[in-house]
Amino acid sequence: MSLHRVSSMESWEHPRGSSPVRAEHRKMSFNPVGTWVPPEVHKEPTLQASKGKRILQVAIACIYCLFAAGIVFGYAAFKPVLVKEGVYRNLCDEEDKVEAGKTCYEQELRLNLMFTTAAVATNVCALPVGTILDKYGPRISGIISSVLLTMGAVFFIFASKLPFDAYIPGYLFLALGGPFVFISSFQLSNTFPRHSGLILALLTGAFDSSSAVFLFYRLVYEATHGSFTPSDLFTVYLIVPAFILVVQIFLMPARSYKTVGELVATAEGSADEIHQPEEDSDDRARHERIREQRRIRRESVLSELAPLLGTKGEDKQQEQEQRKKEISGVWGALHGQTAFQQVKTPWFIFVALFTMVQMLRINYFVATIRPQYEYLLGSYQLAEQVNNVFDIALPLGGVISIPFIGLILDNTSTTFVLAFLVTTATTIGVLGCVPYLWAAYANIALFVIYRPLYYTAVSDYAAKVFGFHTFGKVYGLIICLAGLFNFLQSALDALRYKQFGGDPVPVNIILLVSVFIIGGILVYYVHRKSQEMKRDYLEDEAEHSVEWTMPEVANGYDSMGSNSNGNA
Repeated sequence: MSLHRVSSMESWEHPRGSSPVRAEHRKMSFNPVGTWVPPEVHKEPTLQASKGKRILQVAIACIYCLFAAGIVFGYAAFKPVLVKEGVYRNLCDEEDKVEAGKTCYEQELRLNLMFTTAAVATNVCALPVGTILDKYGPRISGIISSVLLTMGAVFFIFASKLPFDAYIPGYLFLALGGPFVFISSFQLSNTFPRHSGLILALLTGAFDSSSAVFLFYRLVYEATHGSFTPSDLFTVYLIVPAFILVVQIFLMPARSYKTVGELVATAEGSADEIHQPEEDSDDRARHERIREQRRIRRESVLSELAPLLGTKGEDKQQEQEQRKKEISGVWGALHGQTAFQQVKTPWFIFVALFTMVQMLRINYFVATIRPQYEYLLGSYQLAEQVNNVFDIALPLGGVISIPFIGLILDNTSTTFVLAFLVTTATTIGVLGCVPYLWAAYANIALFVIYRPLYYTAVSDYAAKVFGFHTFGKVYGLIICLAGLFNFLQSALDALRYKQFGGDPVPVNIILLVSVFIIGGILVYYVHRKSQEMKRDYLEDEAEHSVEWTMPEVANGYDSMGSNSNGNA
């Protein structure tokens, strides 16, 4: 999963010649239509909900995202509990002499398949979640999440008593419930447009921290010496989907909060419908009067939104957004093209391949960190120690890296960001092959910071290159393909066990080389194209520039009023 870096101010533009609107403009207007705002705008949740209610909605969303959005990614902490509970131990042969707390080959593969299926589902379902959200709204999406989480919890509660394997479908439903509640929360960033970035950061932090749910459970499980079983955990966990259901019905908005630009567009659309001039009318004065009325209505809508925007000047916000676009170097590369046209370009193909390989590598590391370091360090105790550090660092790293991610993406070019991703990924890959404890900790430190940066950078790339109009389709397709590609985790597991005798280094080298080659091609292509775009922009600017001639010079006089011969 990843965060869509879409500003709520993105489509708000003043008409040429109009002045910035403030609340006092509306109060001082004596125009009889100056304070009219279309009913459609007044019905929007943005204007209906009080400030206190909007704050409460954001806080509630952060709470349920913390407990539901991405708990399946805490698999590294949950897996040791499942092993101690003997889950899939029946798959081991009698001749397999498995020590307590360890797994045999078949058991390891089945446990990892549980996580692989969940990781694939989390990414693939992004497309249907977006469709349901657009058509039915965030409330229905939240209710669906509640149902899915309940089903997942129930499967785990009765897994040991059911005649079939309930662990994989249980984990699958937990994974499916996460995107429905997480993606539907993005629209809450429009509750306070000026602070949309902060709200998105809070939601992302809650998502990253949700992997700690299983960490805290494992600590409780160990403290109670196994008496607090997974069945007990998910019995208590039923409180979470029940809470989501209640707040969706009684507190959260039924329709998504709109951006400022969307609200203004709604108002202008209503004005156009109400005051459309007759086709046979050639009364110019009447036409100008209607245009003025539309402008006043637009300003009235903006004055209604003034409390949401705060005191920061619109011009300054627009300048900041323009600066970010110029720094990126790739903004607008494929804007205006259809999604079908965009997916046929190298812009899409290279980033899709890079995302597929890198997401496979990330999830493979999460699923196999303990057996990898058990082989590399030659000690089960050291591997367990590394695993415990990773369980704590994964959610913590996601939260700590949030402000730095924004600084990097907003103040550096897309080429630099991609080069930084490839360099860091290569470093992580090298550290993953070094059989020393210090390398393991260095690997974890880089990994937990790299993971949220990588996911956010991909969505940022998609928004800048492909545009917001096709963002959902194109970005959803990238994540969907990457999710399906994650099924290769099982093949990598089998390769590590069967072909290399448990040695993770060959598989890690394969992934390292793949990421380096594909990432290098992506960086080279984006750099070359960004230079071409910059050159084309300068040429276009020079071509359309206007040469001005001083009137005095044109008439043969200098600025002091003398002619070219020096005569007064």
